[in-house]
Amino acid sequence: MKSKLLEMNNVGIVVENLDKAIGFFTEIGLTLEGRMIVEDEWAGRVTGLGNQSVEIAMMVTPDGHSRLELSKFLTPATISDHRTAPVNSLGYLRIMFRVNNIDELLSRLLKLGAELVGEVINYQNVYRLCYIRGTEGLLIGLAEQLGEQTTKDILENS
Repeated sequence: MKSKLLEMNNVGIVVENLDKAIGFFTEIGLTLEGRMIVEDEWAGRVTGLGNQSVEIAMMVTPDGHSRLELSKFLTPATISDHRTAPVNSLGYLRIMFRVNNIDELLSRLLKLGAELVGEVINYQNVYRLCYIRGTEGLLIGLAEQLGEQTTKDILENS
């Protein structure tokens, strides 16, 4: 029997300051679902890192369908940093959140130290969009849907 995809379980991001990252994503609207230390031989076998100890925090969206796993490696130490790479870099680009009042949220996030990357734009009267550099320089997209049309509609009509 051929395997089939059931759901996307989560997206993982490695951070330096777990408390600050939890606070930032809580401000966006995610809820802390749980926090724990993951260690033991099985964890290192899954990641290929061998002996490891990682503190994780699982954040969940209001609809309960999407999760963001924030990880702080205690051992081994992190070895590279992609947080400030430009948008056209290979690998992780950004996480995009759909919000209901982009201006109000942007105002709150800027007070927490986030930086607007470009500007807030109106995309075909379907979305207002922007990118910000959030906590630890992570690239975050914010999108406010303006009407009934969705991304799926745009892709199907292009």
